[in-house]
Amino acid sequence: MPAGAEHHTNLLAALRRALAGDGPAVRASGDLQTQRHGDSHLQPLDVPDDVALVVETSGSTGEPRAVMLSAASLRASAAATDARLGGPGQWLLTLPPTHIAGLQVLVRSVLTGTVPVVASPGGFRPGSFAADAARLTAPRRYVSLVPTQLHRLLDTDAGLTALTTFDAVLLGGAAAGPALLARAVAAGVAVTTTYGMSETCGGCVYDGAPLGGVRIRLDDEGRVLIAGPVLASGYLGRPDLDAEAFDHSDGVRWLHTSDVGELSGGLLTVLGRLDDMLVTGGAKVSPAAVERLVAELPGVGEVCVVGVPDAEWGQAVTAVVVLAAGHDGPTLTSLRSHVTRNLGAPAAPRHLVVIDRLPVRGPGKTDRRAVADLAAARLT
Repeated sequence: MPAGAEHHTNLLAALRRALAGDGPAVRASGDLQTQRHGDSHLQPLDVPDDVALVVETSGSTGEPRAVMLSAASLRASAAATDARLGGPGQWLLTLPPTHIAGLQVLVRSVLTGTVPVVASPGGFRPGSFAADAARLTAPRRYVSLVPTQLHRLLDTDAGLTALTTFDAVLLGGAAAGPALLARAVAAGVAVTTTYGMSETCGGCVYDGAPLGGVRIRLDDEGRVLIAGPVLASGYLGRPDLDAEAFDHSDGVRWLHTSDVGELSGGLLTVLGRLDDMLVTGGAKVSPAAVERLVAELPGVGEVCVVGVPDAEWGQAVTAVVVLAAGHDGPTLTSLRSHVTRNLGAPAAPRHLVVIDRLPVRGPGKTDRRAVADLAAARLT
């Protein structure tokens, strides 16, 4: 039996029981745990009977939180995903089942009675991905990836060929640049961008459009608010966090996210996180907005925009770039010119740092703090 296979088999069995209401809730963390209110080591925390899954967030902006998801919410999410993608299919699991994106691959598989293929151990590699994709047997095939994985697959013949065999490639975990998406579409990859979080059972907005039953609105700050049957029950043992994150208005329960967005024609564009905003020379700059522009430039494979401490500007906007295979990439002058034309001079990066790979954390999200530290070290 391959390494980790027994763990995934046990996790699938635990999820099956929890979703059916025949077993304890599953708590996904570094190792498999199945725990329910009444177990001494969870006291005095209260886990409601309808909770099927407890997911620890990646803690990108503070302490990790344990999110409680009911069986009803997970079922609603899976059904809405199947409806959007064209029906149930067999999934390839390439993401860790300790975070919501990976767990949802297993949950969808349980609810549709399909058997997922678990990626070979040893870390994500395009060659292994192609071999794992070849193990799928169902007529409809799905996979969830993060942008870094897609970038690496597009750079290899084996990875690209394997990608084109999927009926849908869900892309989430971090913002994907327009150049990356354009490459994927041009190569015949059925890529679908997703937006969501643990509190929404993972992706609840596909290609800007909310899934069935999901509602989106913006508050006066442009903060994204989400309602619908996919919302979490709350945070394990933290009613104080529940009060901060959820409220009821007009008889509807809304989740207040940390993201800023725009709505146009019913489609959502996420502009970035409220707490990621940079302040340079007194001007506020959205890293996500700058990243989208930098990603348009020839030769840019991946990009993360961060602030580096600067005596004059407070924070110096810095573009950290991974070049596409075989390309030289933009110069700082061309990069600054492009951003200035579209966003204004304050948003134009003052530094350009080229690295081989962006640091990641959790399920494959770019680790902005690590990127900022790396950039600062390069510039000193």
